[in-house]
Amino acid sequence: MASLRLTAAQALVRYLSAQNTEFEGEPLPIFAGCWAIFGHGNVAGLGEALHGLRETFPTFRAHNEQAMAHAAIAFAKQSRRRRFMACTTSIGPGATNMVTAAALAHVNRLPVLLIPGDVFANRRPDPVLQQIEDFGDGTVSANDCFRPVSRFFDRITRPEQLLTTLPRAMQVLTDPSECGPVTLAFCQDVQAEASDYPEEFFAPRLWLPRRAKPDDRELALALAALKAAKKPLVIAGGGVLYSEAERELLAFCRRFGIPSAETQAGKSTLPVDEPLNLGAIGVTGTGAANALAAEADVILAIGTRLQDFTTGSRTLFANPDRQIIGLNVQPFDAGKHGALPLVADAKAGLAALARGLAGYKAPAIWSAKAGKAQAEWLAKAAPYTATTGSPLPSDAQVIGAVQRLAKKTDVLVCAAGGLPGELHKLWQAGAAGGYHLEYGYSCMGYEIAGGLGVKMAEPEREVIVMVGDGSYLMMNSEIATSVQLGLKLTIVILDNRGYGCINRLQRATGGESFNNLLRHTRHETIPAIDFAKHAASLGAKAVKVQGVAALEKALKTARRARTTTAIVIDTDPMASTDAGGHWWDVAVPEVSTRREVGAAHARYIEAKKAQRLGD
Repeated sequence: MASLRLTAAQALVRYLSAQNTEFEGEPLPIFAGCWAIFGHGNVAGLGEALHGLRETFPTFRAHNEQAMAHAAIAFAKQSRRRRFMACTTSIGPGATNMVTAAALAHVNRLPVLLIPGDVFANRRPDPVLQQIEDFGDGTVSANDCFRPVSRFFDRITRPEQLLTTLPRAMQVLTDPSECGPVTLAFCQDVQAEASDYPEEFFAPRLWLPRRAKPDDRELALALAALKAAKKPLVIAGGGVLYSEAERELLAFCRRFGIPSAETQAGKSTLPVDEPLNLGAIGVTGTGAANALAAEADVILAIGTRLQDFTTGSRTLFANPDRQIIGLNVQPFDAGKHGALPLVADAKAGLAALARGLAGYKAPAIWSAKAGKAQAEWLAKAAPYTATTGSPLPSDAQVIGAVQRLAKKTDVLVCAAGGLPGELHKLWQAGAAGGYHLEYGYSCMGYEIAGGLGVKMAEPEREVIVMVGDGSYLMMNSEIATSVQLGLKLTIVILDNRGYGCINRLQRATGGESFNNLLRHTRHETIPAIDFAKHAASLGAKAVKVQGVAALEKALKTARRARTTTAIVIDTDPMASTDAGGHWWDVAVPEVSTRREVGAAHARYIEAKKAQRLGD
């Protein structure tokens, strides 16, 4: 058997570059490349290997390890998990900087390959620079932090380990049910060690998405429940988009007259003008979706984790006889809340359900109720996004301005704070994939790096990033990377001078405004932060505007620009959309000297009575 003598790092890069997927019948590298910030734990080994294949396996340089992993994760999400990227860091802080991103990918079931440098396997120079020393366990390194936030973890201590580890890593990255972050902690001396690898190990391999079909017995139970339904409701999660099943879902809803609501990850699955599309559901949901969810007797939850924002902390589905059907590739998610599990790919599952439901139609009065509720919600929501000429517009008014200037093909990117709630309710997504929110982990700092990853996945689409000042200050470095790579973003920075969303939550739970808005922090001077100058210093075109009219003018200019543009606008930290929405379980102190807290606790205890425990 012919063999190649390669370092372990060279073998890894060569193997990754040989893995392919298929797009429109043509093979395409499944890895779009590798993000790298080099240090002493990876520059000599992986750095040399990546340089050797730089023409066919591109390497991208970022400014922050967490941010580059966020960009890679956003790329995978926008690519519908069909393609993904690798990320390598040095040992020590470079590695641990990526742990937050690993957790984000883990929660959101998104594939990314993380390759942090690790300690010396031979232990000869211990303790090497940046090495964590455990007093009682010599096998521990900082990279053990990745274990609970990785779907698959391995520490590469021998070059030949790659022969079994890399195929296993690919299985996890491409499996629709196991999908998530893979961490290969790569001992830095092993990266440079040579071994003889079989040539066939580097032969091109094609990875195609698996479409699991439902079990006959699970399908029969799901069909029986749906056929008996008088008030059925679909909840569309991110799994619908990952399965590329949005057309099948639209046909399913229309054929059987079943209304549908969307999670944060599932938003943009159905056209906004579809009468059966009720929009957002749950804590940040529309009045239409939540009203029908409260009545629904059968809920078909497709590709969703049914987390607390979707279920209103287990209070939203109020029909005492309601039944949930969990259509999901992952059994862990399919059986949540006492659901009838229907373990299958979304597209395959919908096809099977459609065949079995032939002749069924939801009562016309229920379907008509959905259309009426949707129209009423749109009329109720419209004033919130309309301009009033206020010098301090609300988040909703800024959203309205961005919406009016956006095209259907644009992609809106956001993550944490008050904006996701407003966008979930109010944003009218155009084409599928046009709404890219990271709200599984709700990670501040994802927005700009995520926008970069989205643009890498779909460079032909305009990418609009909306970010609050607090999140911007946490991570903004990849503005420079977007300029460096020629990947244009339009970044709208809403400056409410602090953490406005959490301040509102603090007030709602009886607390006094404290340590959230800058004016409520311990300070001698409130910093006059010039976000426009800061963004300009990173290479972007930047401008600060006053009011919505000026924002719309700046958005028009940004669309014509060829490079990244940052637009800063001051907003009102107290205003939010009080229409729609639902209760969320946020524990309130049982004892306090504040009367407001006592009153909030009484309301909390009363609200908890509606929770369905034991589901």
